[in-house]
Amino acid sequence: QVQLVESGGGLVQAGGSLRLSCAASGIISRMNTMGWYRQAPGKQRELVATITRGGSTDYTDSVKGRFIISRDNAKATVYLEMNSLKPEDTAVYYCNAWSVVEDYWGQGTQVTVSS
Repeated sequence: QVQLVESGGGLVQAGGSLRLSCAASGIISRMNTMGWYRQAPGKQRELVATITRGGSTDYTDSVKGRFIISRDNAKATVYLEMNSLKPEDTAVYYCNAWSVVEDYWGQGTQVTVSS
């Protein structure tokens, strides 16, 4: 059974940092793209960052220069390093694993940034 398990969320003051982890239970090597999404209260889920199997990355404009996505295939884990956090980054963050024939989601981890 495929599982994506996020960890690393929490409460942090504005300007602080957090690192999210997504354990991908061994599927990471066959997935085309791993990504992080977030959903704030009353808003739609939005894409934050993606990383392809080849290591290419992409970010939504609001996090460029502050967030870094990376993957460790040996550990089957994807990371999201979040720096210079802002209150508007507050959301539940979800890990996603995607290929043409598969699409998996984690249960989410809460990130709260206080002003």
